[in-house]
Amino acid sequence: MTASPHIQDPSATTPSAAEREDLGFGRVVAQQVRGRFLGRDGTPNSRKYGLGPQRLEHAYQRALNASWPAFLGWAMGALLLVNGVFALAYGALGSTALRGQDLLGLSDPFLRNFSFSVGVFTTTGTAPMYAVGTTAHWLVVFESLTGPFIMVGIAGLVIARLTRPRMRLRFSESAVIAPYRGGRGLMFRIVNVQPSELSDVQVRVSLALFQDVDGRRERRFHQLELERKSVEFFTLHWTVVHPINEKSPLRGMTPDDVHKAEAEILVLVNAHEETFSTRVTTRASYLWDEVRWDVKFADIFASAGDGVIAIDVDRLDRTDRLPEGSTSIPAPMEMVTPGR
Repeated sequence: MTASPHIQDPSATTPSAAEREDLGFGRVVAQQVRGRFLGRDGTPNSRKYGLGPQRLEHAYQRALNASWPAFLGWAMGALLLVNGVFALAYGALGSTALRGQDLLGLSDPFLRNFSFSVGVFTTTGTAPMYAVGTTAHWLVVFESLTGPFIMVGIAGLVIARLTRPRMRLRFSESAVIAPYRGGRGLMFRIVNVQPSELSDVQVRVSLALFQDVDGRRERRFHQLELERKSVEFFTLHWTVVHPINEKSPLRGMTPDDVHKAEAEILVLVNAHEETFSTRVTTRASYLWDEVRWDVKFADIFASAGDGVIAIDVDRLDRTDRLPEGSTSIPAPMEMVTPGR
């Protein structure tokens, strides 16, 4: 019995060549990993042991990558928590540790101590309150040193976030197998969601899937040929297309074949970011169950009253349903033997 054309590796790839195509994951990793290589947002699905917890490094990376509402919320929460701890510490010293509280007009002891703590922490002053006693004064000294240090750290994170070159691309929720030039094509859409402009945008798309090689089930990596690999101007959106023809590793494949092959589409985008005049990169991944069949992308263009070409980003994920079998059944052109 002969193997089906979409499972048999047609290129008779040698082990050395396969190692060069594994995108740097390595042969052992490529064969043993189950699940996806990259998260949906492009984060590597991997972990390193033997480096220690690296809590500060991970916290720093999370602070840089978090959204602004989340970052500001965590920063404000941390400031309130630290000042609350110092307020409890002043309260633990007794009611005589701080004087002048009656002039604030606050009846709650915790709020009085908290107000004093904020004044010391931010170095804005605590008048009319003042500390009494050796322990209270040492606590004031400690907080007056800790406060500016934390504030400078938060300010540094804000500056790092503002000056960090990055691009924010929104990828379509799903990739689709849609009609393309009398056959089929693998497609997904991207759009720049930041006001800054991108130019010289380049895309590389790779496909990881299991294939039958010399009677063994092995994972192979293929760099997909694209309709176009780069665009000079990226002012609207881009539908990235891989034509499924006789040379494509997806030729002849059905949804069940893609499922059995545990296919994963790995996307790498790099571009010139004009605000900081530097190149930036981003990654994404589509697993086999994130690929839709018998659909095509809906129109994304919108009308603008002033005659400007416009798109509606809310339509990025929308698709139009096609008759069953439109793309889930291989096109005849895919079965042509290469070179004939």
